[in-house]
Amino acid sequence: MNRRTLTLSAAGLCLALTLSACSGASSGDAGDGTLTLVAADYGDKASNSSKGYWDGVARAFEKENPDITVDVQVVNWNDIDKHVRTMLQSGNVPDLLQTGGYADKVADDLLYKADEVLSVSTKANLIDSFAKAGEVDGTQYGIPFVSSARAFFYNKEILRKAGVAKPPTSWAEVRAAAEKVKAEVPGVTPYALPLGPEEAQGESMIWQLGNGGGPTNGSGAYTLDSKANVETFGWLRKNLVDPGLTYANPAATDRKTAFADFAAGKAAMLNGHPSLIEMAKEGKVDYGVTAIPGKGGPLKSTLGVADWMMAFKDNGHREEIRKFLDFAYAKENTLAFDERYNLMPVTQDTLDEMQGSGRHKDLEPFFALLPSAVFYPLGDTSWDAVSAEIKKSGGSAVKDDPAAVLGDLQKKAEAAAADR
Repeated sequence: MNRRTLTLSAAGLCLALTLSACSGASSGDAGDGTLTLVAADYGDKASNSSKGYWDGVARAFEKENPDITVDVQVVNWNDIDKHVRTMLQSGNVPDLLQTGGYADKVADDLLYKADEVLSVSTKANLIDSFAKAGEVDGTQYGIPFVSSARAFFYNKEILRKAGVAKPPTSWAEVRAAAEKVKAEVPGVTPYALPLGPEEAQGESMIWQLGNGGGPTNGSGAYTLDSKANVETFGWLRKNLVDPGLTYANPAATDRKTAFADFAAGKAAMLNGHPSLIEMAKEGKVDYGVTAIPGKGGPLKSTLGVADWMMAFKDNGHREEIRKFLDFAYAKENTLAFDERYNLMPVTQDTLDEMQGSGRHKDLEPFFALLPSAVFYPLGDTSWDAVSAEIKKSGGSAVKDDPAAVLGDLQKKAEAAAADR
C-alpha cells in the first residue's frame, strides 16, 4: 500500500489535524528525550509526501509533551526496507517504524509487545481482525496503521468503445474483453499486469486466489509451487502476456506504472486498491469497481492488506513511545491520514466516522469486501524474507517456465522458514 495522490495541501492537513505548530522546528539532538520515527512515504511527489503529515503530528505532540522530541524520517517504499536494515546493522535502532511488515523483527526479538506500548483504550479501539493479523504465536506485536482491500477497476469508456457490455467476472471474460480492447482501442493496455519488484507478491496472490491457490496452505506451510499456482502463471502467460494483452514485460512493471496508466486513460482494466480512486478522479477517468474475476467467476474473497507500526525495545523508550502512539492513534490524526490517501481505517472510531459521514461513498465497495479479505501470512516470521524473494523474481513466472520459477521460490521459502 503506498504513495498516493492527495487532495489536501500541507497547510490543509495542518488544519485537519488542528495542529497549530505545523510550521515547527527541527527534531533536535538524539538523547533520552528523543524518539526516532521511520515511516514509509505514501505520497507520489514532494507536495503530497507523508513527511508533511508526520512532521505535523510530531510538532503537535511535542507541544503537549515538551520533554519529548520526535525525529521524523520518511523514506519511499522502494528504499525503506534497505534503509531500516542499514540502521539495524549499524546499531542505529529507531524507536518506531511504520512500514509493510513486522514479523521478521519479532523473530529477532527487537519489538515491544503491543500491550506494552498501547494504552488499554487505544488497543481496544483497533479493529479486531487487524489486531489479530498483528499476532505472532498468539501475541500481538504488529500495530495496524492503515488497511486496504483489492478490487477490479475498469475504464467504462474504453470498454464501451471496445463493445464490452459489462465488466468481466471470470478469467475467460478478462481475456475476451482484453482482445476486444486491443482490436478496437489502439494505444491502450488492455489489462495492466504489474509483477515488478514494487508489489509482485500482491498481484501474484490475487491471481492465485482466483484459482484456489495462494502462498501457503491451511496449515501455514509455503506452497508457492503448488499445482494451482503453476497453472495460474501458465494461464497468465498464455492468455495475457504472449498475445500482447498486457505489458511486454510484467516482471519489470511496477504497480505505480499500472496505476498511472489507468489514471491517464491508457489502461482498460487492472486490480487496484482505494488510492487508485483519487488518481482516477484526478485524471477524469470514468471508472467502475467490482469484484475481482477468478478462474470460474468473481472472487468471494479478496486480498486484504495492512501496513504496520512497530515499537523497538533497544532504546528503552517504552513510556515515551506509549505517549506518542496514544496521540498518533487519536481519531483526528488517523482520520486525517486515511482521508488524505483515501485508505481504510484500522481503528473503530475512525471507521465509524468514515462510514457515517457520507463523504466516502466511493469506498463502500471496499468496506463491503474487507470482512472476507485474505491476508498475507504476516504472522510467519519468515514472510518478509519470502516476500522479498517474490518481489525480485516472482514476476518472471509469466515469461519463463512457471514451474521452474516457482520451484526455486519454494526452495528459498522453505530455507527461510527453517532459519526462523
